[in-house]
Amino acid sequence: MSPMLATRLDFTAVLLSPSPSPPPGLRVRALPAVAARTRASSLAPRAAASATAAVSAKPAAVSPLSADRTVVRIGLPSKGRMSEQTLSLLKSCQLSVRHLNPRQYTADIPQVPNLEVWFQRPKDIVRKLQSGDLDLGIVGFDIVSEYGQGSDDLVVVHDALEFGHCRLSLAVPKEGIFENINTLEDLANMPEWTQERPMRVVTGFGYLGEKFLRENGFNHVSFLAGDGALESYPAMGMADVIVDLVSSGTTLRENNLKEIDGGVILESQATLVACRRSLHKRKGVLEITHEMLERLEAHLTATGELMVTANMRGNSAEEVAERVLSQTSLCGLQGPTISPVYCSRDGKVAVEYYAINVVVPQKLLYKSIQQLRSIGGSGVLVTKLTYIFDEETPRWRKLLSELGL
Repeated sequence: MSPMLATRLDFTAVLLSPSPSPPPGLRVRALPAVAARTRASSLAPRAAASATAAVSAKPAAVSPLSADRTVVRIGLPSKGRMSEQTLSLLKSCQLSVRHLNPRQYTADIPQVPNLEVWFQRPKDIVRKLQSGDLDLGIVGFDIVSEYGQGSDDLVVVHDALEFGHCRLSLAVPKEGIFENINTLEDLANMPEWTQERPMRVVTGFGYLGEKFLRENGFNHVSFLAGDGALESYPAMGMADVIVDLVSSGTTLRENNLKEIDGGVILESQATLVACRRSLHKRKGVLEITHEMLERLEAHLTATGELMVTANMRGNSAEEVAERVLSQTSLCGLQGPTISPVYCSRDGKVAVEYYAINVVVPQKLLYKSIQQLRSIGGSGVLVTKLTYIFDEETPRWRKLLSELGL
């Protein structure tokens, strides 16, 4: 573990992390025992605090966009499962990333001219979006929230890319003084927490953790930064509570920890984020954002949907439509498509069957086939869908409204 830097907040919170500075107006005061170490520290972006003077944290000044850059930049996660899933999603949207040299941080997407890909750490994607060095980025909402701190410079273009699901949650030991602690209210009302003995929380999400506990009435809390294996801190006596990302909860259970009711701070998944100033001022950013959003929406909408085709005898298309629409699983997107099936009878063209095309959710496939059979459907074909393009994606309209365009 790296040397620890302790600072005391106005409600005795200790922030020891490379995570962002506290919100504006929050006073930070160094503990005398570590004041010298605080002054010597070169950790960024948190400024060192004097042992005797209180320092008010101020947001970093916004730098102007570089006028000489004409290429549009998108930041993608540089490694791990998040990187793999990002590249897979883009490939499914016909936006394959061409990364010729794996030792380089840059790549391109041949289908989108003038778009430059930069592989970065997730937290650096957020920071560079804020500074304007990146125009777009794909990153988890947890990272956007922790390092963006609600910045107006960041615009979430698509908030549900359907991978990277997790939650930022508070967890406590199952035993000892926490045995009967099952809710956030129980935890806040524990008599053990005092100014002299605050509740010790270890986390890599100092901003979100402090904000959540402050808003939920915790008065005596200290924070300790941790970068990994946070589950070990309570067992080692270094912390009382952890605030960490949870997927299935298996790791918590195997380390004798439990989540409590009301302790989920944030639900997270991958998002497409943009720099607001780039959308307004940099040529090509808005157009590329529109194209990416259209492709992503069309693919994600089609995921889990199937096209079902069947033949059905009938006297007219209207008669067949009435039968199909009487079944709850066969309504499709706007309704079924019904067309005549032509055949030859005694040298003449005749219509005895009608073809039905309807989009159904994959989870309702068997029920849909049963309903088709019940009204005379036969020869059922099932086709997987890749894209469903709507007239206009609601997220694009929402983005234009947010930008005042």
